[in-house]
Amino acid sequence: MNRKDIKYWVGFNLVPGIGRVKFSQLENYFGSLENAWEAPAAELKRAGLDGNSVRAIDNRRSEISLETEMEKLERLGVRAISYHDAAYPSRLREIYDYPPLIYVRGTLLPEDEWCLTVVGTRRATVYGKQVAEEIVTDLVQNKITIASGLAKGIDTVAHRSALAAGGRTIAVFACGLDIVYPVENTELARSIVPQGALISEYPLGTRPRAEYFPRRNRIISGLSLGVLVIESGESSGALITANMALEQNREVFAIPGSILSPMSRGTNHLIQEGAKLVSDYTDILEELNLITVARQIEMREVLPASDTETLLLKQLSAEPAHIDEVCRSSQLPAATVSSTLAMMELKGMIRQVGTMNYVLAKEAREKYQVRVD
Repeated sequence: MNRKDIKYWVGFNLVPGIGRVKFSQLENYFGSLENAWEAPAAELKRAGLDGNSVRAIDNRRSEISLETEMEKLERLGVRAISYHDAAYPSRLREIYDYPPLIYVRGTLLPEDEWCLTVVGTRRATVYGKQVAEEIVTDLVQNKITIASGLAKGIDTVAHRSALAAGGRTIAVFACGLDIVYPVENTELARSIVPQGALISEYPLGTRPRAEYFPRRNRIISGLSLGVLVIESGESSGALITANMALEQNREVFAIPGSILSPMSRGTNHLIQEGAKLVSDYTDILEELNLITVARQIEMREVLPASDTETLLLKQLSAEPAHIDEVCRSSQLPAATVSSTLAMMELKGMIRQVGTMNYVLAKEAREKYQVRVD
């Protein structure tokens, strides 16, 4: 969706009370949100909107400069993405109450479809923090993206552990992306941007309010294949997220804890109610059938990215081949062969053995053979 179209989505998202249902009403009746934005109040009413919504739109659009709003987003490096956009997370689009528009700072990548939400109490114990760090580290080393809510406690440990392990993480806000809550996680939020994304359904300038957090939690679970709860009292936001995950047909996992610990009462109860007990990260991967995810991603990285790489792979085997031989058999210019082989070596597809002699790397040989067979 181009900038001209998305600005109308941004405009309507600034109008109180205009959510998924009314966005659909406007689109279905007017054909585009641009037409809806320019429609008179009487026509908005004929589209099926109630009187309060019509008045809210009529009042707000006279106060809103769409170009100014788009400039604010651009200045802060925030992208507005509608649910029609290919960049909109596919799993989030599946949930019943999906946000029609999200704001994203950072990047969302195709591999983020392998995402697990990790949440828990703000008053994490030493045990909870240790478990969160260890399991998240193992998960990201298996190419799993970690989603959470940037809250104190377990959320913070989950984000930090994912970053420390070189993995990807997504933080979902209950306010505008120009406001970090809690404020002490401001630096953490900045650190997430290069290795993941910050997401919110709320416009810039929106302050956090108590009722926004449960709404936010449906997005955290909606992004993911499942939700892992690490420590939770008997009443907490983590349990709300777990319940939303169940409504969204997502898997729910829980870390068991001492029956004497108040911070394990919620997780122990989840297990009693049927959540998958987790004692090791492999419990999660097996339940979600993700044992082979890391291998799948590695295969995708090691498979040829161009026709030239494909051709050169066919000239190589477990036996060393000199670059001159590769040039002759491929009938490619020496400069092309040299530069491509260098790139393939960096990617781990081939190895140089001796001066200018190349072989397929063992892993690449196995994976490439699987592909061509």
